[in-house]
Amino acid sequence: MVGHVLLDADGVLQRHPVGWVEAAAAYVGDDAATFFSDVTAHERDLLTGGDGFPAVLAAVLEKYGVAASADEVYRAVWLTIEPVAGTVALVHRLRGLGLGVHLATNQQTGRAAHMRAELGYDDLFDESFYSCEVGAAKPDPAFFGAALDRLAVPAPNVLFVDDSATNVTAAREVGLAAECWHLDEGLGVLTERLAAHGVLV
Repeated sequence: MVGHVLLDADGVLQRHPVGWVEAAAAYVGDDAATFFSDVTAHERDLLTGGDGFPAVLAAVLEKYGVAASADEVYRAVWLTIEPVAGTVALVHRLRGLGLGVHLATNQQTGRAAHMRAELGYDDLFDESFYSCEVGAAKPDPAFFGAALDRLAVPAPNVLFVDDSATNVTAAREVGLAAECWHLDEGLGVLTERLAAHGVLV
């Protein structure tokens, strides 16, 4: 029986109000998609720890000839995050049912700190698993292993929800129940997928 739910952040719990690439376009114009891809490629190396993202962002901005500071762009693109009211309400309903509800997300250190302090996720969730603190990033099995170790429960008792099919497959391979879902599908779809695991909200 499922006793714990792990929720991803971006695309499941939160979103950028205009979109990551669209926000970047204010600084790099038509090159926004390539710019965002370039930064993300470097960011992957920092998802398991380290505080070098500002330097990485500054270097890519220089490559694209952007005059704005790394701090300005970081705040406008990476830190402009809105928790989605429907998913937040679902978290409260799940916790009201007596389930443990936890955040499971790949983040570099600056963004993780922002999510904890500014968005109040420490109060929203029972536990939070940020890749930069865990030392492993999804889909690495070590990420899920660290979560299971802290929760001290068998893998089948945990239901994982993520918008990445790759991450969902990895979770299933280590024994977790897992469902792929994105905010754009609507909460009704997520409710149905939870119900398939006996989680009725």
